[in-house]
Amino acid sequence: MNNIFVVIPTLDPDEEIMDNFIKDLQKKFKHILVVNDGSKKEHDNFFQSLEKDGIIVFNHYKNLGKGRALKNAFNYLLNNYANIEGIVTCDCDGQHSVKDIEKIAHEVIKNKDKLILGVRNFSKENVPPKSKFGNVITRNIFKIFIGLNITDTQTGLRGLSKDLMSDFMDLQGERYEYETNMLIATKDEDIPLKEIEIETIYLNSNANSHFNPLLDSFMIYRLFTKYFLASFSSFLLDIILFGSILGILKINSRILAATILARLISSIYNYIINANLVFKNMNIKTLGKYYLLVIIQMFISGCFVTYIYNLLKGNVIFIKIMVDFVLWIINLIIQREIIFKENPHA
Repeated sequence: MNNIFVVIPTLDPDEEIMDNFIKDLQKKFKHILVVNDGSKKEHDNFFQSLEKDGIIVFNHYKNLGKGRALKNAFNYLLNNYANIEGIVTCDCDGQHSVKDIEKIAHEVIKNKDKLILGVRNFSKENVPPKSKFGNVITRNIFKIFIGLNITDTQTGLRGLSKDLMSDFMDLQGERYEYETNMLIATKDEDIPLKEIEIETIYLNSNANSHFNPLLDSFMIYRLFTKYFLASFSSFLLDIILFGSILGILKINSRILAATILARLISSIYNYIINANLVFKNMNIKTLGKYYLLVIIQMFISGCFVTYIYNLLKGNVIFIKIMVDFVLWIINLIIQREIIFKENPHA
């Protein structure tokens, strides 16, 4: 593994933990790069001692964020090491064992087209509640909105080949959201993922982590805003149009008629937003498949709402919301996986 580098972004490290970790790493890896991401001056001697021990130390004058630390490391290595095969990124807080880092490194060599993820088991008792809860939320958001089933969305133990390092340098994000953008990019660019189970290690309930639950969570979840707003705004527009048209029509089949008219109008907005903003795949082929889906779901919605309303005699708007919310989730999945999915071999 002479051409695999271990990259460690670092901010105000626990020097004892990191020193022991680095010493163990040096027994297995020839190349280690530490990014000092603007640590306090009191750590200067520690980073200087790492350099004396043969570690490459890349210094940021002030804290620029984990995303910027990783991109600067990629840029430095690609510029200065022509024979590099890839890297393994890991955290400095004792969460990753050298044995697991070796496992990921071997996978990088064997799978240069894949992003390798070292994934933890969040069902274990030693997982802090905030980490367990955060992973459950993000994992389900990835599954619904992106179509990725990832066990550990927050893992910092990742393996990337030289080519993937170059590709991922173009991604946006300066802090923890950059790692989330990596995962989204695998879907957009049709890059395979490979998960490798690793030890689930938390020292002092992850007290050494610099993850800010408010700021960094906001930065991560805002990446999904376009997926949510595009589809949910269409859903709300359809409900508003349905209620307005329903109040005007006086015919017997007014629920079905209001459904059709509202969906015809809202579908134009929905297609333009999804084709241009979300999936970026607007052409006659996607338009045809999209309107076939619209017609099918339009009649399913109209028939189900009419049936439930006649059966229960409840509030028709509420019934419409319940039925169409289920259809909205199904519709989002069909659009993502069938209608707007680009064929990379076409």
